[in-house]
Amino acid sequence: MIEVRDLTKRFDRTPALQELSLHVPRGSVYGLVGPNGAGKSTLLRCLAGVYRPDSGQILIEEQPVWENPAVKSRMAYIPDDLYYFVSASLKDLKRFYQGFYPTFDPQLFDKLASVFPIDPRQPIRHLSKGMQKQAFFWLALSLRPEILLLDEPVDGLDPVMRRQLWSLIMSDVEKSGVTVVVSSHNLRELEDVCDHVGIIDHGRLLLERTLSQLQDNFVKLQVVFRTEDASLPGDLPVLHHSVTGKVNTYILRAGEARAAQVVQELDPIFYDILPLTLEEIFIYELGGADYAVKDIIL
Repeated sequence: MIEVRDLTKRFDRTPALQELSLHVPRGSVYGLVGPNGAGKSTLLRCLAGVYRPDSGQILIEEQPVWENPAVKSRMAYIPDDLYYFVSASLKDLKRFYQGFYPTFDPQLFDKLASVFPIDPRQPIRHLSKGMQKQAFFWLALSLRPEILLLDEPVDGLDPVMRRQLWSLIMSDVEKSGVTVVVSSHNLRELEDVCDHVGIIDHGRLLLERTLSQLQDNFVKLQVVFRTEDASLPGDLPVLHHSVTGKVNTYILRAGEARAAQVVQELDPIFYDILPLTLEEIFIYELGGADYAVKDIIL
């Protein structure tokens, strides 16, 4: 559905994206994960056709995005930093969007009025940040897009509205096959909705997996050895190791079956293998890129 090939984008001489490639399947919810400044927002702006890449390609079903109104009309983009005309109301933006998007559904717009507690006649600038974001979700969903690009989409919203919006988005994914690309620092929330994940750091894609593949390839092993000098074999990829009392805790880049096979051969007193959350995978994977949490005494 969305194909990014060797994408590079610089600002002056500073690279924001460096030969980045990724693939977003049709009808998937693809989570972009990475630290601040990794290039997630830049990537979304390139996908939306706001930024022109310096090199590489962005294709939607083999069609380029840049300067392609037919492709852009099929997508909706909600940035973290919202833009609107200074004096515009939601009603004004509705008319504006209707002029550009042939798929805009006025009946759906009216139906969504029961979800969003916003007066369409009120100027957008008079709304709180959270209410402004709701207004743009109202517009975006009314476009009935094939592709939905979201940058920190529910940041600043209360828990009830967050759940309401995710429910609406996932309903569109299920019923209409909408493809969603979402960037968020709320990894617990992404874990609930994403089926594909790409981890970005310093403008490069570190890895790209389905969420199930990602979680199947990382485990937490807790083990008590029979002797103090015992350890895991050197060929087992260990991302992190800590000791509390007699309990050794390892974060492994390995499947559960492989970890169990290795530890059973060591005949420990006790062992347990636990799955990792997306947040833990993010921390330990980026730990290999000098992003580990550092112990600092203040």
